[in-house]
Amino acid sequence: MAAEKVRVLTSFPPQVLELFQTAFSTRNPEISLEFVQRKTTTAIADIAGGRHRADIFWASAPDAFEILKRAGRLAVLKPRSTGAPDLIAGYPVNDPDLTYLGFALSGYGFVYNPNYIEQRELPVPKRWGDLAAPIYAGHIGISSPSRSGTMHLMVEAILQVYGWDRGWGMWSEVGGNLATVTARSFGVAAGVARGRFGIGPSIDFLANPEGMPKGSTRFALPEETLFVPASIAILTDAANRSGAERFVDFVLSPEGQALLLDPAVARLPISPVVYRADGTSDGNPFQQNGLFTKSLFDASLSAARYELVNIIFDEMVTFRRSELVRLWRSVRLLEAALAERSDAEVARLVSDARDALTRPPLNGAEAMELERWRDLVRVPRGLPTPEPQARLEEDIKARIDDNMQRAARALTAASARLDNAGRDARPEALRP
Repeated sequence: MAAEKVRVLTSFPPQVLELFQTAFSTRNPEISLEFVQRKTTTAIADIAGGRHRADIFWASAPDAFEILKRAGRLAVLKPRSTGAPDLIAGYPVNDPDLTYLGFALSGYGFVYNPNYIEQRELPVPKRWGDLAAPIYAGHIGISSPSRSGTMHLMVEAILQVYGWDRGWGMWSEVGGNLATVTARSFGVAAGVARGRFGIGPSIDFLANPEGMPKGSTRFALPEETLFVPASIAILTDAANRSGAERFVDFVLSPEGQALLLDPAVARLPISPVVYRADGTSDGNPFQQNGLFTKSLFDASLSAARYELVNIIFDEMVTFRRSELVRLWRSVRLLEAALAERSDAEVARLVSDARDALTRPPLNGAEAMELERWRDLVRVPRGLPTPEPQARLEEDIKARIDDNMQRAARALTAASARLDNAGRDARPEALRP
């Protein structure tokens, strides 16, 4: 008799899947697990667009689950008792409507190459805002949020905690420090390990890429800790609902939770009992202040403007990395010159340039017009963009073009004024 199949659509790497498959199959030999690996952003588009059939969706990014929940693609689950608190570092563990359940904690922070930063005398970042510091110019790599659910969560978290305008200003300044934008979340840690750049925002379990020399990367949590639950859900059109329920039961059982502590998985269980049994901790070790200690992450807000944030980030940062690097370098050089020589007009021009570079193409009020953004979609390569979305993307691009041109004109005028005051008044890098 053939084993009944449960198909799991997931973004997790093979070493995680192999461990869970072996342990689950030992307990449930009558069920055959089939894992289908997809990037989170691709999986969302495939499920929402009806291009992929699966029983379970298993991933890290909470806003991905919110998008599928809003699309009516997630079934309501029965609660499972894990002993987890309702909140960890200010972040909800489970969906209040029980369409998805947290099974592991993911720590968001910085992966860095210890030899790289030691040789260049760079400090390890302590806060998210540190990534915008001039000292890191040319030393940071990130992935694009439109291609990485992990990166999208980081971008949205900063926008919610620091505010729309200030958050985009920070991401623009980080953009001025970028060495590259990788195609996937995995590429950040791999680039750090190879020494292509020294530091990148990452998630804890991706910080030690396979096949890289031991010790080539380390992971640091920022002072503003961001712990986010990775979740599991059953799709409404699951062909094997009973088998899917049994896999969810296993993942949230003490045995399944204990698997997360295996070095091959390197995830943080949401069950405090597992830590006590393992001797790692007397209880849940993550009851500490975090980014969302004072206000909860709004996953439904993130889902409603998911593609809007991706479009803005790509147009403002991903596609303009070289331009941002050049303009921010000029801003910082001119600000250094002003520290040596006071000039009110140059200071005004540099301030105007900084304002233009940090200004998002839509203001905070526009960003909250959520009904305008709910129908935006991720368009697969080679397919036409719906006309209303294409017009929006052109408008966003035009506004960013205008901001960049304003910044460039202000910086050119500021540089010329210093030049007129005497060629030696300008920083060496700005002299012809």
